[in-house]
Amino acid sequence: MSKAIVIFLLFYFPVFGQSDWRLTAEKDGIKVYARTVADSKIKALKAECIMKATVQEVVALLLDVKAAEKWVCHTKLCSLVRKVSSTELYYYTEVSLPWPMENRDFVTHMEVFQDPVTKIVTVNAPAVPGFVNMKKGKVRINHSSNVWKIIPLDRERVKLDYTLQVDPGGLLPAWVVNSFACQGPIISFTAMKRELSTGKYKQTATH
Repeated sequence: MSKAIVIFLLFYFPVFGQSDWRLTAEKDGIKVYARTVADSKIKALKAECIMKATVQEVVALLLDVKAAEKWVCHTKLCSLVRKVSSTELYYYTEVSLPWPMENRDFVTHMEVFQDPVTKIVTVNAPAVPGFVNMKKGKVRINHSSNVWKIIPLDRERVKLDYTLQVDPGGLLPAWVVNSFACQGPIISFTAMKRELSTGKYKQTATH
């Protein structure tokens, strides 16, 4: 059950909290941290690692909504809802959980910003209500904070800082969520490295 429980926690992370980050998992250069958040039973998470890729390649992968089905842990379905511009879109995601738990789903509003001086890219991707009707047998996630920081290190490497706070809704006990959530980012970041290594996004990157 541990893999399934981490799924829906993997797509989101926060920049706020009331305590220091504590390292909870580490594998192959991927580090996952957790900390408590005021007025929430669910801990905030942060993951970081260094990727062999350019900023543009990572952004291209994040904007490739359908690709999330390959690399985001236990994502059953991911589809574009509305494209506002080349750096802003809305997409729908369904996450698989084992019976008797109900699948989770949500709509994400993704926006990409780049600092003109530092070249650091920030990707804000909170869950937002509306856009897609509620679906029978699925628990809708309406509240999450999910932020990527893509920091260029040199011409071939970037550092990724990913933070998340999410309310998974439904009847999942907080202790279960917090116990297993640390593995989700490791599974996803490992798959993300694999996707970037295919070279597909080198063609998408324009700068």
